[in-house]
Amino acid sequence: MTLPTPAPDRTAVVTGASSGIGEAIARDLAARGHGVTLVARRADKLAALAAELRGKGVRAEVLATDLTDRAARAALLDQVTELGLTPDILVNNAGLSTVGPVANADPDAEMHMIELDVVALVDLCVRFLPGMVERGRGGILNVASTAAFQPLPGQAGYGGCKAFVLSYTRSLGGELRGTGVATTALCPGPVDTGFVEAAGFDKEAAEAALPGFMWERPEAVARCGLDALDKGHPVAIPGTANRIGATFAHLAPKRLLVPLLASRHPTLK
Repeated sequence: MTLPTPAPDRTAVVTGASSGIGEAIARDLAARGHGVTLVARRADKLAALAAELRGKGVRAEVLATDLTDRAARAALLDQVTELGLTPDILVNNAGLSTVGPVANADPDAEMHMIELDVVALVDLCVRFLPGMVERGRGGILNVASTAAFQPLPGQAGYGGCKAFVLSYTRSLGGELRGTGVATTALCPGPVDTGFVEAAGFDKEAAEAALPGFMWERPEAVARCGLDALDKGHPVAIPGTANRIGATFAHLAPKRLLVPLLASRHPTLK
């Protein structure tokens, strides 16, 4: 087992904890006995989750932070340590997607996505990882996507961001061998969290493009990711159908795969 042992002065920092996968991961960590530090923009949502977890006897803190704000992000580690806590686990879950062809994209929206999905993730890894290595214990769970295994016409920027997260996390794992610190890239397929609607999809169109047997619940995704991190697995893909799909997408000739994916994406029809 590689997850650090829970202790009163230790915490798991979970970004994007106000809903969806992040909220499910925070609950799962708490069920395993870990105190949690909840990070997202929506303080009211975080406060409600923290109150729920405290009611179950688990310590929970709230740090409402806009992770696209570089100054606010840079202060996060100091805020955690000022609470008298040691961040033994970091879950980089916060993220978003834009949709539609790049030719029609809003440049500000694209840069905002890259700032959150890539730059913030790297920034927090760079800031939190040295302490973990020095202590000889720790775990980082970076949330990617099955989109990381393939080009994604209609969400080109998102697919590129998640491919970066997967490669970056694998590289970290190679660097951290023997340090006592583990890293895992969690690569879910479609998850019923509201992410689809927030990205600008029509829910019915998304469900038509992605068969029902591929959809996973946030709780199952959270459990899969944390179990993989605990076992030292570099990559976790929840659901048999998504594991098969990711393998096929990775191995398939891209000259055949890309036109197929473009023909099925709801925003390109």
